[in-house]
Amino acid sequence: MRSTTVKQEQNNISDLDTQDIVADSIELAERQNNNRTDSIPRSPENDYSHEMARVRREFVENKSNVEFEHLNQYSCQPEETQGNIENFIGTCQIPIGMAGPLLIDGEHANDKFFIPLCTTEGSLVASYNRGMKLISDSGGVKTTVIEDSMQRSPVFVFNSCREAMKFSEWIVDNMEDIRQQAEATSNVATLEEIEHYIAGRFVYLRLNFKTGDAAGQNMVTKATFVACSWILNEYPSIEHYFLESNMATDKKSSQINTLKNRGKRVCAEVCIPRDLLVEYMNVEPEALHYFSEVANVGTFMAGNNNNGLHSINGLAAMFLATGQDAANLSESSAAILHNEITTEGDLYVALTLPSLIVGTYGGGTGLPTQRECLEMLGCYGKNKALKLAEIMASVALAGELSLASAISSLDWVRSHEQYGRNK
Repeated sequence: MRSTTVKQEQNNISDLDTQDIVADSIELAERQNNNRTDSIPRSPENDYSHEMARVRREFVENKSNVEFEHLNQYSCQPEETQGNIENFIGTCQIPIGMAGPLLIDGEHANDKFFIPLCTTEGSLVASYNRGMKLISDSGGVKTTVIEDSMQRSPVFVFNSCREAMKFSEWIVDNMEDIRQQAEATSNVATLEEIEHYIAGRFVYLRLNFKTGDAAGQNMVTKATFVACSWILNEYPSIEHYFLESNMATDKKSSQINTLKNRGKRVCAEVCIPRDLLVEYMNVEPEALHYFSEVANVGTFMAGNNNNGLHSINGLAAMFLATGQDAANLSESSAAILHNEITTEGDLYVALTLPSLIVGTYGGGTGLPTQRECLEMLGCYGKNKALKLAEIMASVALAGELSLASAISSLDWVRSHEQYGRNK
């Protein structure tokens, strides 16, 4: 028999938007804070204004005994940040450097690109620039988007494993009705597949959605919520359920997203002529290949699900520049790196990013600086997300080539001494 918990949950929230639930929780917290003398100042009329930003800065200055010189220096309008930040007081200014050109022969990105990299790490832009020059002069990088989907993973609880198995079969039989419920929440989201994983009396579902040019986490959360509400009404013996079981591994690295995907699964590959590798990187293909074999053993011993060197460096710099959710770097930076020496003695290198979560629409992509960086890449707005994914994979490959060559040629420390120290 269905538990009271599930009945109450269905009666109370089946008709609510998930954003309404979050908004109600925030409103309750704000009412509680208003009774405190140290609560952060807020305005119910217009909290996104220069005046309220100034009031909050002065509030913090008084509390911390620090006078701000830079937090109030920003070119965007406070109202432009609504939906991206709460309690706005200013902006964080991180240097942006330029690397390139990077020649890409992709399905969606096909041109020479100059790449904005937002970072505070000296030598990073120089290293990526070096890798991009090598790739471009080698004829460019070929890119392919293999898969594209975003997941949410609810779990349903039953009184026995046998009941769990029956429910799993019922999900298959009712897939079209579930899809109709989920897709009714959005003009963009499409439910492609539902995976099933049973452990004891728990059924873990993994709903795979297409989300267009948005990264899509909020989109699939709402779609899954509505689909689960319908399931709770239609299936009688569910004891309990949770909208997310932690199996989607949102903002966490995981083996399942390395084997399958979360976001864009994209591959970047290039063949580097021997002479260019020696000229530009001072290393022969055999030396770099041998280093990768030794490093793979280290990767195995460490228990990594990533055998690349530093994909997160370039991705983080591009995430910040283009308004991506930086927390998604935990899964986006997973990398599968492979190289081999061709019969001609050249070096073939391929980098696969199995769970790259990026968007060109919504979220932080519309903020002024981030929008300009996306526009510089020709990647702002709709029908551009796959192009951005190919560019980011190409940038990550350039970084892998540069750092692997520096380590193989024992040039790594000298480069950091030259470019990476605050003199």
